Amino acid sequence: MADGPVPETVDVRTIPKPERHPLFMAAYQKLDVGSGLVLINDHEPKNLKIEMEAEFAEAMAWEPQSSDDEDFRVLISKRAATPLPRVLADVGELGGVAETSGSVWQLQPQQRDLDANIIALSPGGEIKEHVGPALDVLIHILDGGGTLETELTTIPLAPGQIVWLPCLSRRRFLADEAQGLRYFSVHQRKQGLTITSRH
Repeated sequence: MADGPVPETVDVRTIPKPERHPLFMAAYQKLDVGSGLVLINDHEPKNLKIEMEAEFAEAMAWEPQSSDDEDFRVLISKRAATPLPRVLADVGELGGVAETSGSVWQLQPQQRDLDANIIALSPGGEIKEHVGPALDVLIHILDGGGTLETELTTIPLAPGQIVWLPCLSRRRFLADEAQGLRYFSVHQRKQGLTITSRH
């Protein structure tokens, strides 16, 4: 950065706190590769750093700058045109029989086209019958077992299977009484996604 153009300064000290992160993220995304911004803030921007690392990882460089006052200055540089491919989780580390049912991992970056998570059902656990969202869902059975009840059939579930859930299809999951059930789910991202209960 020393031999390049002088980076633009973004001073957020007078900006209301809820507006600071979105303002800076928008400014960062407009940068050309190899350029950067100097953020001036009235406190150490730890949460912004966490948020940007989650979004951009190694595509972003974070360099604290010296300051003559109590304010914080950070040079944030764009090292790549897009977020870099990276490993997000190791399903082997998320294993074991779940004590409670629910999501144990979610795809976190906000700049994405997909929603993905790992769902764990405790032994005998259930996802009650419902109409799925208006988009297709793929699930990969990771471990445990159980059944998937559809509108007409019951499908035994076992590790290694990839199951397609067509949009708006009825489904009910029952986990194995001893091992529970754990599966990876992925679908196109949709804001305001809801599950419709059967009446």
